[in-house]
Amino acid sequence: MRRLIALAATAAAVGTSARRVARFRPPQDQPVALDLTGLDAEGAANRLAELIRIPTVSSRVPGASDAAVFERYRERLTELYPRTHAVLEREVLGDGALLYRWRGSTDEPPLVLMAHYDVVPVEGQGWTRDPFSGLVEDGYVHGRGAIDDKGSMVAILEAVEALVAAGVTPRRDVYLSFGNDEEVLGVGAQLAVATLTERGIRPWAVLDEGGAVVTGMFPGVPGRVAVVGLAEKGVLDVELVTSDAGGHASAPTRGGAPARLARAILRIEEHPFPARLHDVVLGMVDAVGRYADAPYRALFAHAGRLRPALAQVLSRAGREANALVRTTVAVTRLEGSPAANVLATRALAHLNIRIALGETVQTTVDRLRRVIGDPAVEVRVVSGSDPSPVSRADNDAFALLSAAARAAYPDAAVAPYLMVQASDARHFSQICDSVYRFMPFDLSRDELAALHAADERISVATLHRGAGFFRHLIAHL
Repeated sequence: MRRLIALAATAAAVGTSARRVARFRPPQDQPVALDLTGLDAEGAANRLAELIRIPTVSSRVPGASDAAVFERYRERLTELYPRTHAVLEREVLGDGALLYRWRGSTDEPPLVLMAHYDVVPVEGQGWTRDPFSGLVEDGYVHGRGAIDDKGSMVAILEAVEALVAAGVTPRRDVYLSFGNDEEVLGVGAQLAVATLTERGIRPWAVLDEGGAVVTGMFPGVPGRVAVVGLAEKGVLDVELVTSDAGGHASAPTRGGAPARLARAILRIEEHPFPARLHDVVLGMVDAVGRYADAPYRALFAHAGRLRPALAQVLSRAGREANALVRTTVAVTRLEGSPAANVLATRALAHLNIRIALGETVQTTVDRLRRVIGDPAVEVRVVSGSDPSPVSRADNDAFALLSAAARAAYPDAAVAPYLMVQASDARHFSQICDSVYRFMPFDLSRDELAALHAADERISVATLHRGAGFFRHLIAHL
């Protein structure tokens, strides 16, 4: 905190003209009010609860996911949203990805709305309620997938169902792309992209999960901020492997396979990737700075000039902020000897790496090898993808998305954002330069912390407003 204040004082000393201060005043235009008439909040909550009760848990192990459960989910969608399924054209791609087409009144390029209906496992987590009960209690829908990502799917379908019921035809085609294997980095979204490509369709804009409406996430910014992902970091899974002769544990040797592996891990821990403030993150700082209190406003107004120092500050401001400014490495799995009294002939560590914009899989692997500095430690790439391209924020698509966000949350600033997780949206970057990552949900720190963890939940009011956001977005195409 002291470092932030010192930087702010430095920025003020640099000098701020009246014109520069004015640039950071919050916009004065009033957003169009969001209309929630005709959207059934209680009905949406109950429909989400029903879908949560269908445990569509995906697995990286081939054949481990229950195909019958996924089929039951798809069948239940047709029953819960009959008008949508009567009007929209529906295809099943691969082993369960869904692609809907809602024909518009023009031949202009389409809008694609995305979500996924597979969820992560719940084993080993301390849930206070049955994670697949779909309990609606105290104004919340509880259960795995409530936010990630069945909540988004239900919000989209509630909006489409209401518009179809009202006899609305969108101005441009609207596609709904619902993945069945996003949590395991599967192929559902890739199949959707391939299908659209084969048909010569290049979307006008794509919207998937990602940022949300958050409060208290930025120092000096007391209000809500709707963060819209323009890009996402790359994903790289690496195995570090060391080998040794092994033998009985009663006669160990120094520097065995586990010890060499441990030294390699410590070197990576002690030499993190450098912190850099990418233009996307700089744009986020610029946008939220308009709503900041002094002295933070002076700091954020000069973020470009203070870029290196601000990158260092963010790298120390918490794990979420740190992830915005550098490539991160997480050791997620360790393996050694299969027996307590046997020396390991092989030791393995699995690294899950999120690659910062400006880096690639190759540059990341090269740096790992340099940092480890031990040719006896094998660096194996299991899988990897480079960071996504950066989507446009200077066009009508981003303006419409921003307007819809401000209609849903009139007091919120809208800011670009770098998504540190991976999503299916990255595949659509091949065919569209306006791929955005935003869930129209106002989420607290506790609610965000429950993603992929125990006690995931979404408030009925938030789900209702999310449906209103999507209806507003489609209606104003």
